[in-house]
Amino acid sequence: MSAPGSIAEDELKELIAAELGAVRDRSFGLTTDVLAGDDLTGQVSPLMSPLVWDLAHVGNYEELWLLRAAAGIEAMRPEIDDLYDAFEHPRAERPSLPLLPPEEARSYIGTVRAKVLDSLASVRFDTANPLTSGGFVYGMVVQHEHMHDETMLATHQLRKGTPALLDPLAEPLQNGGGASGVDEVLIEAGPFQMGTSDHPWAYDNERPAHMVDVPAYYIDVEPVTNAAYIAFIEAGGYDDPRWWDPAGWEWRTSSGKRAPAFWSREGGQWLRRRFGRTETVPPGEPVQHVCWYEADAYARWAGKRLPTEAEWEKAARWDPIAERSRTFPWGEHYADGHANLGQQMLRPSETGAYASGASAYGVRRMLGDVWEWTSSDFHGYPGFRSFPYKEYSEVFFGPEYKVLRGGSWATHPLAVRGSFRNWDYPIRRQIFSGFRCARTPREGS
Repeated sequence: MSAPGSIAEDELKELIAAELGAVRDRSFGLTTDVLAGDDLTGQVSPLMSPLVWDLAHVGNYEELWLLRAAAGIEAMRPEIDDLYDAFEHPRAERPSLPLLPPEEARSYIGTVRAKVLDSLASVRFDTANPLTSGGFVYGMVVQHEHMHDETMLATHQLRKGTPALLDPLAEPLQNGGGASGVDEVLIEAGPFQMGTSDHPWAYDNERPAHMVDVPAYYIDVEPVTNAAYIAFIEAGGYDDPRWWDPAGWEWRTSSGKRAPAFWSREGGQWLRRRFGRTETVPPGEPVQHVCWYEADAYARWAGKRLPTEAEWEKAARWDPIAERSRTFPWGEHYADGHANLGQQMLRPSETGAYASGASAYGVRRMLGDVWEWTSSDFHGYPGFRSFPYKEYSEVFFGPEYKVLRGGSWATHPLAVRGSFRNWDYPIRRQIFSGFRCARTPREGS
């Protein structure tokens, strides 16, 4: 996969066309290629949209940005803009909207795509136009669809009483492996460059690059595993308010939760439901489907804490020898076999996998596997400027949202990098979320 900022315009347009095709194949593989009727139009949870809404939404978003904004083409279906505006209609009410039925939705987004590909040749990637410079708006649309594909995977996970529909895409390549023999590493105090100003497809909340001085800290080499989390459960972690943030304890007691989402205990064994399959919880995989409150409680119980967002990014990106931040933990270019991304496995990998994807500090699996909760609230960086619309990032700034970093096994490589920021409410568990811990060095250590 070439970096979008390092190739000529003609090659970049070929890459864009290929990636548009690949993401659409993925979207169809999660919707109309495997489901029909009520399975597409119904709602499995008020937390999620009907799958047919997501399908038409990605096409409407593409029409708005690639046809109307980038190519100057007249609106095709302006009357449906309101239906597919995520800020006009919360997810819980979308089933009651007059949505396009599945075949019409597929036809509509296909027509949009044909017009996009026809117009791509004539659009100039003018450096004076920030919308098209470096193909930004095309990268934004591709990433947006991949994000909705991950959301659709969460919808599939929430479906109950249906046969398994999804299979791994391929047996993933894992370059290197084996346990490191080290539980945590010390990141020395000092400044590092956080964020980016030059990645052509980075979002506004990743910008601008700026120096952050971070005190020394330890961070776990690997994400917290299921086995470690089970130890927390069996030690009574869900019953002891000492470990819980006050709002988290209120959530715990009012919700009645006592284990990660989709887990159950039968005959002394922990089981999980995963895309229509019931299986034993694998002890060596990162714990998944835990909310921020659960991650924070575990960290306190373990005598640690969640890393700040800056701590997470420094451990993932900073090269202390070269004194620069990398695009990916392992270097500047994406490489297959370095991370569990792209829906290959339909689950996290085992501890010790993807050793070649370690950061300069030797911290592993910081991209892929599970989104990792941090302790930080979601805010803009110093000098933040909303672009191209404030509803992508700015309207979410504030203490209501916690930052997650690093992507999951369901995240596509084009839709994540070391500077990428995700955010959600601290109660969210349907997302593919886990965590790793950090701690402040004790005096004399």
